[in-house]
Amino acid sequence: MPMKIGEKPFFDRVDDALDDDFMRNAMASAQDRLRDKKLDATERDDQIGDWEEWRKAGEEIRRHTLENLDFYLDQLSENFAKKGGHVYFAKTAEDANRYIQEVAKKKDAKHVTKAKSMVTEEIGLNEALEDVGCDVHETDLAEYILQIDDKDRPSHIVVPSLHKNKEQIRDTFQLKAGYTGTEEPRELTAFARSQLREVFMKADIGVTGCNFAVAESGSISLVTNEGNANMVTTYPDTQITVMGMERLVPTWDELDVLVNLLSRSAVGQKITTYVTNLTPGVEEDCVDAPKEFHLVILDAGRSNALGTEFQSALHCIRCAACVNVCPVYRQIGGHAYGSIYQGPIGAVLSPILGGYEEYGELPFASSLCAACTEACPVKIPLHEQLIRHRENYVAEKGMVKKSEKMAMNAFGVGASTPSLFQMAVKGAPTFMKPLVKDGSISKGPGPMKPWTAIREFPAPGKDNFRSWFKEHKKGR
Repeated sequence: MPMKIGEKPFFDRVDDALDDDFMRNAMASAQDRLRDKKLDATERDDQIGDWEEWRKAGEEIRRHTLENLDFYLDQLSENFAKKGGHVYFAKTAEDANRYIQEVAKKKDAKHVTKAKSMVTEEIGLNEALEDVGCDVHETDLAEYILQIDDKDRPSHIVVPSLHKNKEQIRDTFQLKAGYTGTEEPRELTAFARSQLREVFMKADIGVTGCNFAVAESGSISLVTNEGNANMVTTYPDTQITVMGMERLVPTWDELDVLVNLLSRSAVGQKITTYVTNLTPGVEEDCVDAPKEFHLVILDAGRSNALGTEFQSALHCIRCAACVNVCPVYRQIGGHAYGSIYQGPIGAVLSPILGGYEEYGELPFASSLCAACTEACPVKIPLHEQLIRHRENYVAEKGMVKKSEKMAMNAFGVGASTPSLFQMAVKGAPTFMKPLVKDGSISKGPGPMKPWTAIREFPAPGKDNFRSWFKEHKKGR
């Protein structure tokens, strides 16, 4: 499964992450920085007005679009084709890769440049193109770094190479690309630019993702802070855009709202450096348009959410605002999720796209603090969907250990029977006494073991709330 990262079990990935002090510090620092910039651009900027009203508008736009998805997809494909573009609806990742491979073979393409695309990472497009003899070049700076570093994978939706510091990047450039400079960011960026310049010039095909597609005009919109996407979409004669089928808006008016939400929520900017809108101009013989423009509209599991309680997960505009406030992501980073979609939205989206067998543990990687829901610019109820995933994983799919099921059933009986509950409360200090040392439990058995492996568990006291309250009422 291309969207999968690594082969280790979930808790092994978590253990690796907890042992990586640099990564955890980098995640914490980035979260604080990005969240503060977002607050400056949303709640502290008097030019934007009421941010909650913007969120409501974004939610309404995304809900309306998803509820009428078939209509707007037809409108988009019809308008795109009218202008000379080619539209292909891909049911699976394999379908999408197969179509793009055929385009590459037909063009006898040898060099492919890519920009601004998580969805191609999701389907494993690079490997598919390499299988038909293409050299694939990532041109986003972060993706370029990951690609030359033995095809490392993204750890953040917006900042893919967040888990690397400038010294590590310098070493990678020296080892893989013959770099001789320092770890100074300007030098590193200048070197990457010099390496990519020739790549842009000789590209046969340009591939991008899609932030939003505008149904009324058949246009593709890219929201970026690097000029590379413009190079990828203008130099090659053949252009391929891959978009998740939910990533569209009805008109340019809705695009305006969502770009504002995306720019401010993702990186705390009023507007990004580039908002590039592409419309096929083949029939008009435009000078700066590709001679052949393909739009691949991908399902790959997204239809699993349509008409269900998870439909609003498809409202996501990939801003990573939820990632930037998540306390679990702060501790384990992106790779521990085992998916290219990380954080709360990854924990909701990955089981939808890849199933509970592969990603059923991710919804449990949450404190359910609801910070993600509060941060989401299109008001996806992420914490509620995480709970629903947990229910499905246990109840509907039956994916739970028998011992755990028995324990929870026993707890349910005890917690719902007052006499048993009071007996357990009174007996807890005695039963737990062998495990107590210096007033706490540091090595607990069974379900307590993961907790006590990283923190102390308070020892149950002889006094409890019920006895205290009883005495309190007497005194009053």
